[in-house]
Amino acid sequence: MAISRLRFLLHQQLQKYTSSLRHLSYSNRSFCSASNLRSHFQRIGFIGLGNMGSRMANNLIEDGYNLTVHDVDHNAMKIFSERGILTKESPFEVADSSDVLITMLPSSNHVLDVYTGRNGLLSHGNTLGPWLFIDSSTIDPQTSRKLSATIADCSLKRKRDGFEVPAMLDAPVSGGVLAAQAGTLTFMVGGLEEAYVAAKPLFLSMGKSTIYCGGAGNGSAAKICNNLAMAVSMLGVSEALALGQKLGIAASTLTKIFNSSSARCWSSDAYNPVPGVMDGVPASRNYDGGFASKLMAKDLNLATESAKEVGLEFPLTSQAEKIFTQLCNDGHGMKDFSCVFRHYYPGNDEL
Repeated sequence: MAISRLRFLLHQQLQKYTSSLRHLSYSNRSFCSASNLRSHFQRIGFIGLGNMGSRMANNLIEDGYNLTVHDVDHNAMKIFSERGILTKESPFEVADSSDVLITMLPSSNHVLDVYTGRNGLLSHGNTLGPWLFIDSSTIDPQTSRKLSATIADCSLKRKRDGFEVPAMLDAPVSGGVLAAQAGTLTFMVGGLEEAYVAAKPLFLSMGKSTIYCGGAGNGSAAKICNNLAMAVSMLGVSEALALGQKLGIAASTLTKIFNSSSARCWSSDAYNPVPGVMDGVPASRNYDGGFASKLMAKDLNLATESAKEVGLEFPLTSQAEKIFTQLCNDGHGMKDFSCVFRHYYPGNDEL
């Protein structure tokens, strides 16, 4: 029995040692790959210069990267060209002069048009210049996976260290315009892990953290799930604060209770929807800035459709989508999504 036990313990130690060697070998390969590929970040193409994209591009420029940019809004491009940043008239022209291509666009249709439309990134054959494509748009996972598979079937004009074919990462962000401005975004990344490791320097030039979510489309799936939870929690907090005020409790008092008890959440302690309760949030400036209600409605639609595709029924998600869609129909689509408090509970400001 003693000999058997000793053999068992020795076998366990050997397995641990072998596993450690494999992990070390992989880590070294990843580190070397990331270090070598750093030199291939010299020419970055950036498409989509809206509220988020323009700020993300600015952070890359300030970090010393050489950018070429494009947007359908020529005024947006003019702002960059006046600073000496190269602009191009089509996505294909950007790709033709870039090693890495980053897109930050409003919807799945916009992404498909930029990638596969006329003069799109993939419109001139399946031999591509960029070795890496990063899409930070919030779109459905199915579109992300289809584009990733299409790009993986292409070839490179010039082979890159560690990559025989181009790679794509879906890398939507959390944090909103203020975080994009400050360079404190969180990236949720799906795709080939080696590409994720190589791209980390770019992500950390635009944000403070990155989370690898697994295969293609998983970054998009994570973002949809995050925004679903954010929308539902905002509705719950708004309803509770409105009810409390109607029952005679000041919103500031109820917020203190929430934030020191089981109801505490981001919507109560960092992004409170009631005017006058918290400084520096959209509710304190008439709900201007922040995350537009129309974008929340779009993301909830993505969540609803994704749930249907996998055979799930989510009544809270469906109801939240209806509420935010109605908010947009009533003319509040450009207001921050926390304005759902004021819109559905008019007159219920801080008491």
